[in-house]
Amino acid sequence: MSDDNFRRADPPRAEPEIIPPGQSYDPERGQSYIDPLTGQRVYVAKIGPFGMFLLALILGLVIIAVLVFMVGAFLLWIPVVGLLLAAGLVAGVLRPYLQKRG
Repeated sequence: MSDDNFRRADPPRAEPEIIPPGQSYDPERGQSYIDPLTGQRVYVAKIGPFGMFLLALILGLVIIAVLVFMVGAFLLWIPVVGLLLAAGLVAGVLRPYLQKRG
C-alpha cells in the first residue's frame, strides 16, 4: 500500500497558550475550546450566582407551564368522559325499548 493514499496531518491552527512564570492560571475565567473541524473558538464560562438564579427561574417557569398544560388537558377530558358516561347510561336505559320484540 502506498503512502499517497494517506493525508498528511494538518499543522496546528492555534498555538498553545503559554502562562508566564509569576502569573497564575485563573480557573474563574472559564475555559475555551477550539473545534478541530472549523477552528472556531468556543468560550465556556462558569455560571455565577445571578446566572444560576436566572437558570433556576427559567427552569421553574418551564415546569409550571408544563404542569398548567397537563392540568388543562386533564380538565378538558373531564366533560368528554362525562358525556361518554351519560351516553352509555342513556343507551343502557333505552336499550330495552329500542330492541325489536320478536
